[in-house]
Amino acid sequence: MAQGQGRSGGRSQGRNSRRNGLRGGGRDGDREYKGKSRDKIVPRNLGDPEATRKRAAKGKGQGQVRDQRPAKRHAPSGGSLIEGRRAVVEALDAHIPILRAYVSQSVTSHDATLDVLVGRLEGEGVRVEVVPRERLDAISSHGAHQGIVAETKPFVYADLEDVIANAGDGDGLVIVLDHVTDEGNFGAIVRSAEIVGAAGVVVAKARSAKVGVGAFKTSAGAVLHVPIAQVPNLATALNRLKKAGFWVGGATEHADQLAWDAPLAGRVALVMGSEGEGISRLVLEKCDFTCKLPQRGVIESLNVAQATTVLAYEWLRRTHGAGE
Repeated sequence: MAQGQGRSGGRSQGRNSRRNGLRGGGRDGDREYKGKSRDKIVPRNLGDPEATRKRAAKGKGQGQVRDQRPAKRHAPSGGSLIEGRRAVVEALDAHIPILRAYVSQSVTSHDATLDVLVGRLEGEGVRVEVVPRERLDAISSHGAHQGIVAETKPFVYADLEDVIANAGDGDGLVIVLDHVTDEGNFGAIVRSAEIVGAAGVVVAKARSAKVGVGAFKTSAGAVLHVPIAQVPNLATALNRLKKAGFWVGGATEHADQLAWDAPLAGRVALVMGSEGEGISRLVLEKCDFTCKLPQRGVIESLNVAQATTVLAYEWLRRTHGAGE
């Protein structure tokens, strides 16, 4: 498809596109959001950290004695699980409300680093339960919990308007995921979005990965710094992004032009398709242009997270220059 084709000519990509174009400084939002429940996670990009600190302070002095009783056999109910020491530290730094933490009894007596982290949790009024390592293995999504898993309150997603506002009036990148379901890929994409300074990530409410244990881990805490909007209809969301001045580009192996020739600069909404089906027909019809990555090897393709990273960096290079 020719570069620079107008919006009205971007709807003829064909109905059989199935896969992504895999072949061929994050911004902390300063907006204050009203009416959010105190029972939910309010990341740095969506709320007032001071208000969260005050709420945490009210809980100090309660539940600070480690509970030596084994945890219940079933997984914790409600909220999300954050596993691994770095992810738990990121959650504390972001003042995310943590309900409780589970610590492996096999390391509590001789691991000074973990003991410091446990002390910090207790200082924030978090109930700490010492449990058998097998209990952590059972609730871990990756088996890399490093002796600690924290249970949080539900994550607060942004609105699409928050993402648009975060982009401002100038250049900006919004990454739109068309039913990407793998939580590890989702977290890796959010991490890349934060690194290149994307305004936000947009996902569908249904049949899409959520901000859970795997996303916290693979994003290295980036889910706390990038607005992530859930929308009921991606096609409608793309129409709104177009009205806000974004040029919509889809990544598909069936595209005629390479990413290096596509208009990946300025104000761009980059659509990436699901791991198995790629971009859906209705979403593809909303794209102003499509592009693909070149391939010289013999394996089928990059995965969606790798391809997103390449294309996001191409946007960064074009928009802000190679010297940054």
